[in-house]
Amino acid sequence: MKGKELQEKLTHKWKNVWEVLDNEEQEKVFAINEEYRAFLDKGKTEREAALEIIKVASENGYISIEEVIEKGIKPVPGMKIYGNNKDKSVVLFVIGEERLEKGMNIIGSHLDAPRIDVKQNPLYEDSDFALLKTHYYGGIKKYQWVTLPLALHGVVIKSNGEKINIVIGEDENDPVFFITDLLPHLAKDQMEKKLSEGITGEGLNLLIGSIPYKNGDINEKVKLNVLNILNEKYGIVEEDFTSAEFEIVPAGKSKDVGIDRGMVGGYGQDDRVCVFTSFKAILDVEKPKKTAVALFVDKEEIGSVGNTSMESMFFENMVSELINLMEEKYSELIVKRALANSSVLSADTLAGFDPNYPEVLDKKNSPFIGNGITLVKYTGVRGKGGSNDANSEYLGRIRKLFNDNNIVWQMGELGKVDQGGGGTIAYILAKYGMEVVDCGVPLLSVHAPYEIASKADVYMTYKGYNVFYEKNI
Repeated sequence: MKGKELQEKLTHKWKNVWEVLDNEEQEKVFAINEEYRAFLDKGKTEREAALEIIKVASENGYISIEEVIEKGIKPVPGMKIYGNNKDKSVVLFVIGEERLEKGMNIIGSHLDAPRIDVKQNPLYEDSDFALLKTHYYGGIKKYQWVTLPLALHGVVIKSNGEKINIVIGEDENDPVFFITDLLPHLAKDQMEKKLSEGITGEGLNLLIGSIPYKNGDINEKVKLNVLNILNEKYGIVEEDFTSAEFEIVPAGKSKDVGIDRGMVGGYGQDDRVCVFTSFKAILDVEKPKKTAVALFVDKEEIGSVGNTSMESMFFENMVSELINLMEEKYSELIVKRALANSSVLSADTLAGFDPNYPEVLDKKNSPFIGNGITLVKYTGVRGKGGSNDANSEYLGRIRKLFNDNNIVWQMGELGKVDQGGGGTIAYILAKYGMEVVDCGVPLLSVHAPYEIASKADVYMTYKGYNVFYEKNI
């Protein structure tokens, strides 16, 4: 056998999605990414994304678990059910033909994204400016958040229990907000510091006002004017900040990136790109053999803690409720079997190879933008610490599934061995005995205010998730 023939037979090279698409499918890529950008723009916080998922799911035939329980409905194959966990996490089920005890096909992603949160006693005046004190959420580079136009998204629970949703900075007629920075002319000391110290956490104060309240001999006139505007428009007072959740995010909509429009730039793509693709995929599912599940959870960026995170009992409780409705006699053992027999794609993003920063990435093992959905055997920090580390048997099944269904895929890991690392929700699901592997979209500028994804990868990830739901692996 000639060398070239032998090379083609034995060696492997990852494909570029764009090179294998025909014109018809390329049109689908651009169409789906218009939907994706609209989803990013509607769901800039975990609450907004969760409520958008519930809205669209309800329009597509999903009913709440509360309604199912209240009416005593016995779930049957093809029935679509959702659970809402405090407007911050959601789970969707499409009931399969097999008993739940046989397991489920689950795709789990997270709704939260790195951002800046407003403190509970935030509003103050200094030097005729009104500002808000903040506390950043998740792993951000603080210097990236200064001098950007920012928007305020949040919910306020007033003293009488009334709930007010507030968004300022997204409408084209809205004002925006800023965190200021030093001019280069006076930044000598600042620029001699490490990048991580040039902007401090306590220095991320949001500039929100500068006009004083004119009537009366009072102190803190600018602060009072801001409060007066908030009161007139939303009926809130300063004490209402104590029972409010305000998130500061980049203002404005997502954008096409590149002269060829082949990429999407936008806030919160980690992990709402996997949220969107798994959500769209499960909307296509009608009557699977195994029950299909889409999990959308909160607080992954701060360690999956809290009652809306993957560490909470919400998902397990939902499965218990379904088994109680579907089985003649409820048993905790059936719940345990249903969970242990399940297969999972832990849907999260990772760093795509960036030619500007090759020194921190292993080029042979990094995913490439445009090369399709990415399987990640292990995550973790340095010696795989905190990783799920999927077994070869399960990887082989997923590999075959993708190959048999013309899914363009690649393998990847998060950077060089001793450079750093990160984690996902994979290990939390794995503790039930489920088969779990990380599987998602590579991005550029992960955790930055604007991240970049390939439209081809978004499309191929949707296709991969859909195949996972439809086929019995």
